[in-house]
Amino acid sequence: MQHTETPGTEAAAPAPRLRWWTELPLILLVYACYSAGRLLARGDVSGAVDNGLTILRFEKGLYLNFEHPLNRLFTREAWIGIPADFWYASLHYLVTPAVLVWLFRSRAARYRAARTWLMTSTLIGLIGFTLLPTCPPRLLDASHGFVDTMAQYSSYGWWGGAASAPRGMGDMTNQYAAMPSLHVGWALWCGAMLWRFGGSRMTKTAAVAYPLITTIVVMGTANHYFLDAVAGAAVMGVGLLLAPVVMRTADRVKAQIVPSAAPVTADSSASASAPVAADSSAAGSSIVSAGCQTSAGERIPRQRESRFEDGAEPGASPKDAGDGAPDRGLPSASAVESLGKAR
Repeated sequence: MQHTETPGTEAAAPAPRLRWWTELPLILLVYACYSAGRLLARGDVSGAVDNGLTILRFEKGLYLNFEHPLNRLFTREAWIGIPADFWYASLHYLVTPAVLVWLFRSRAARYRAARTWLMTSTLIGLIGFTLLPTCPPRLLDASHGFVDTMAQYSSYGWWGGAASAPRGMGDMTNQYAAMPSLHVGWALWCGAMLWRFGGSRMTKTAAVAYPLITTIVVMGTANHYFLDAVAGAAVMGVGLLLAPVVMRTADRVKAQIVPSAAPVTADSSASASAPVAADSSAAGSSIVSAGCQTSAGERIPRQRESRFEDGAEPGASPKDAGDGAPDRGLPSASAVESLGKAR
């Protein structure tokens, strides 16, 4: 049964699978731009301190300053403060790439949208660091009641007194890039991926626990205000809304740079099959080759020329001539019999 297609419809080609050797440089490039942007976005220290105090006063007015009691707990209880510092200094850079690799390997169809969401939100966060440099609670004057737990427990880890940077590398990070908190934003992204694509109860639990614990850790270590965490979640929401627009724009740019192959339509497939039909009809016709035509009694062209050298040509027998052809060569059997009786 012949399959027909609606004219003008195109055969949809499957989307090409992304390759790790193109994805890895892209992710590293975006992260390098993000890190460099944080360093270039260093604003005036006095302005960053003013922004931090404004956020703190606003939280106190709404009774949202959860970072104060958490920081006192982390400072007093080393068995809580030390693991929290390890959590803050490590998991941000381990869990997020691990979830990306997991999506790339096991959820390839969803990977591009998830990666675009993460990168778009990260770049939006960079804009926030540039427009609103904010002094974190740990860098405020001690009269405000905050203790830098990472400096207090620095002898237990690889970090120094300057945020989560390794010892001696404190000048290579922007300590006033606190608003929004991408520690919370990235953790929320990881939680959404684990909840959406993780099939076990353990992954569902981790999807809820990881962003929740990260939010508590960033406040307890005095690295972020509660509103920094809220802003991190808001940035991820905006990135989620903008991700489809970014992907469509990227597809249009790619289509202009790399022209795709011409689509196969129903009309083109019909025109392509026309020569084949013509050849098959020609094969069934009586014309075998140019200038050579068979006649009745011949199975191949020039049969008469090859069988009779003197040009004599007997009439075709009924067998060769086909049904209804006259007998012109040999006499019939009844004629022979009547001739014998006459003699």
